[in-house]
Amino acid sequence: MPRILVADDQADVLAALRLLLKGEGFTIETASSPAGVLRVLDSQELDIVLIDLNYARDTTSGSEGLDLLRRIQAQDPNLPVVVMTAWGSVDLAVEAMRRGARDFIQKPWDNARLLSVLRTQVELAAALRRGQRLEAENLALHDSADGGARSVRLIAQSPAMKAIVKLIARIGPADANVLITGENGAGKEVVARSLHSSSSGSTKPMVSVNAGALAEGVFESELFGHVRGAFTDARADRVGRFELADGGTLFLDEISNVPLNLQAKLLRVLETGEFERVGSSKTHKVNVRVLSATNADLATEVAEGRFRQDLLFRLNTVEVHIPPLRERREDIPPLAEHFLKQHSEHYRRTLEGFTEAALEALVQHSWPGNVRELDHVVERAVLMSPGGIVTALDLVLKPASDAGVSSRIDEMSLEEVERLLIKKALARFGGNANRAAEALGLSRSALYRRLQKYGLP
Repeated sequence: MPRILVADDQADVLAALRLLLKGEGFTIETASSPAGVLRVLDSQELDIVLIDLNYARDTTSGSEGLDLLRRIQAQDPNLPVVVMTAWGSVDLAVEAMRRGARDFIQKPWDNARLLSVLRTQVELAAALRRGQRLEAENLALHDSADGGARSVRLIAQSPAMKAIVKLIARIGPADANVLITGENGAGKEVVARSLHSSSSGSTKPMVSVNAGALAEGVFESELFGHVRGAFTDARADRVGRFELADGGTLFLDEISNVPLNLQAKLLRVLETGEFERVGSSKTHKVNVRVLSATNADLATEVAEGRFRQDLLFRLNTVEVHIPPLRERREDIPPLAEHFLKQHSEHYRRTLEGFTEAALEALVQHSWPGNVRELDHVVERAVLMSPGGIVTALDLVLKPASDAGVSSRIDEMSLEEVERLLIKKALARFGGNANRAAEALGLSRSALYRRLQKYGLP
């Protein structure tokens, strides 16, 4: 049911238009002055505006209406505005269209033409919004990890993962908010996609936001959207992730990184479904299932004052904890076979599987990077293997002596890490600078500059 705002200073005109439009399925808001129009715009979502160009009894210049048109466009450039003029004011109507009005109606109006103009403009504006929303959805899905392109397959051979599969089957259709916890790379997004695919909103996209990758200054705009002019670079309206996920699922990864000053706004959306775009006072309402994930201990974050307890309660109606891969080694062979098939198809390689020694090496590895690390190891093996079957040598797994490298890196500066990586690359390729540079993703000259910088031979 299209929502229209009709503005005229004459009560009989408003009454007549209300009677006509209500009978044609419109929801009508009315205003008798430019100030009244702007108040409605501030508080209501509208599909079209029909305004008179004159409001003072002693003027026919149309200046009030033209100024109102400018202010409407400044507030919502995509909202269609149709102007009304008296007979003999066609030049004024043409000027209004030159300034952005979509069409004009002459008083006294013809009902059929009035309805035709309004319906046409409502349909055109709806098509424009659909196009903008589709573009925003495509961008959001492109920004999401894999963009949802990979099929959802939760591989579960271990008792722990089989229990998670059963839990997903129970809570997936319930559309309750779910907090997914586990180490980096454990498969939290795969669990989120499994929950989404079993939900009532599975036909809508799952929109992902990595809270850890967003600067605090853009976080609110990313989640809730903004209107043109809200800040320096806001040259056009932008649809936020909550709007894009309306009717579906919003996946908030690294939820512990949400700035404390924005957690109250996130809590409000979870409680009421309501929010405002940055730079606007209009309230939007959405129906979104929120799945969140973290590798942090949120109870500790709450205790130390970095995370709101009431927000945590809203997020973890149900909590799903994914154990690290080293605690569910039964899943390693089927996961490895899955990744082997996936990467073999992608790189057009023919590989039948793994040798027994290769599978044993995979099962015995500590996997500090969890499933993500396993995926990368298998992908590299697909590229390195001469063909036929993947051997233990093709896996290039780090020996046990390297197990402490990750913990040491946590305590090193960026320059120290870079120096260490260059030394290891040179050692791996016997001092061959060309091969070391290629492995590091550097040009030969860039590598030599770093060798000189760090005093390496």
